[in-house]
Amino acid sequence: MKLKIYFLAIALLLVFNVFSQNTYVFLGSYNRDKTAESIQVYQLDTLNGKLSKITSVKNVVNPSYLTLSPNGKYLYACTDTKTPNAGSVSSFEFNPENKTLTFLNSQRSGGENPVYVSVHKNGKWLVNGNYTEGSVSVHPLLENGKIDSIAQNFQYMDGSVNKERQVRSHIHSTVFSPENDYLFMPDLGADKIRSYRFDETQKKPLVETDHPFLKTDLEAGPRHFTFHPNQKFGYCIEEMAGAISVYQYQNGALTKVQHINTHPDKITEGFESSDIHVSPDGKFLYATNRGKENNIAIFSIDENGLLKNIGYQSTLGKHPRIFAIDESGKFLVATNVNTGNIVVFKRNSKTGLLKKTGKQVKMENVSCVQIKKI
Repeated sequence: MKLKIYFLAIALLLVFNVFSQNTYVFLGSYNRDKTAESIQVYQLDTLNGKLSKITSVKNVVNPSYLTLSPNGKYLYACTDTKTPNAGSVSSFEFNPENKTLTFLNSQRSGGENPVYVSVHKNGKWLVNGNYTEGSVSVHPLLENGKIDSIAQNFQYMDGSVNKERQVRSHIHSTVFSPENDYLFMPDLGADKIRSYRFDETQKKPLVETDHPFLKTDLEAGPRHFTFHPNQKFGYCIEEMAGAISVYQYQNGALTKVQHINTHPDKITEGFESSDIHVSPDGKFLYATNRGKENNIAIFSIDENGLLKNIGYQSTLGKHPRIFAIDESGKFLVATNVNTGNIVVFKRNSKTGLLKKTGKQVKMENVSCVQIKKI
């Protein structure tokens, strides 16, 4: 009997081990050296948080932001970022069995300095935001994963009150609503959250609404946006204000209900708030601070979607631009651009707090991370 229990335990361990190896971490970088591995792919062991490198690609300039198709078969990247008179979006095919990431094609991004890219849940549309020229572009996606030429492009010219950073519009992210029927675009340069209805059946899916934008506080600098898993609340991180605005969400409309700092009250300037995500269980929100802080602010979320700060966690590096939480909610992976290190944290599901786990990996100028279970 004891022998049967032993073998059953071994079998279960093997099953859990195989299951833990189908989660992948995709890393992009600010890297102008075409001989460098500017996109790297790791396996994440969801038992212990260990990262194991499986493949990479070269000959890609500044893949600053990444996203994946809903089925995980294709990777899309903002490329030629921070390159004068350039800007593109590129596609790659990921094959986990062969451990390969293969370049498919590129298209012009419709503006200089693309910084964010999203894919519609039907896998047929890609939307990217261009920071420097303040524009958004929509591309059809082909069945083979390649990006088609631009179907729509909207340019914005208005700025806001800060004459150093807000002379003109700067679209910083393009985020689909929970049902993928609206698109929200925080505009750091104009202190607005722009929005369109998204009609996936049309050749030009971005449809203007009666309320094309929501004004934020002046000099807020809205940057990234995320929705709560219950689809009732939205959260926008404001880079210049070092704060988060909380919104009730319904049928494409946002109503502000809270404004809370991402930093301790003793810090009064030099804010560089960056990325924002809600845990899959909807109980906690995480936001990164760069600049002098280099940490992750941790918030609990109550039943009304409101935030309460419960602590800070150093990212163990400098300039944490982007982070990601795996689908199980067990791990958070942070990337530090200036120190070129990637840190895996284990997330306590009860307290929301983070604890470093596993061994750090290095990647020069690492700029982005995405995690996908395939």
